[in-house]
Amino acid sequence: MTDPRELRIDRVIDAPVDIVWRAWTEHGAEWFCPQPWRAEIVEQDLRPGGRSAMVMHGPAGERNAIEGVILNAVPGRLIVSTDAFTHGWHPAGPFMVRIDRFDPDPNDPAKTRYSAIARHWTAEAAEKHKAMGFESGWSAATDQLEAVAKRLAAG
Repeated sequence: MTDPRELRIDRVIDAPVDIVWRAWTEHGAEWFCPQPWRAEIVEQDLRPGGRSAMVMHGPAGERNAIEGVILNAVPGRLIVSTDAFTHGWHPAGPFMVRIDRFDPDPNDPAKTRYSAIARHWTAEAAEKHKAMGFESGWSAATDQLEAVAKRLAAG
């Protein structure tokens, strides 16, 4: 049964987990938002309570600042964040909890089974995110993440 509050992208990436993790954590500006937008990573403190802050810049000068808190991070495996709080646990208007999972592909441990999950407080918020272009936007970002990972894997 699918939770109507959850949207997700699942992908097998042709690179090992440690490389995909490195692409995600060290190269976010290269993949986080679909081109022609670009991401400016302000801070990504991957520990519980750490600040997650970035600015997405659009081609016509648009600016979308995103800030949240890391809820959990297991190196090489999992990152959980939310926009329900800003740094210092200040409540914000919650939209979602983001979960990024990095698992070795059971069929080929040289590949990564990557999942990007958006869990919303309500089904209406999930529908709004879907209407905003979740599928195409997060798929494009995942394509870009995969391209960075393949580049890093190639040396």
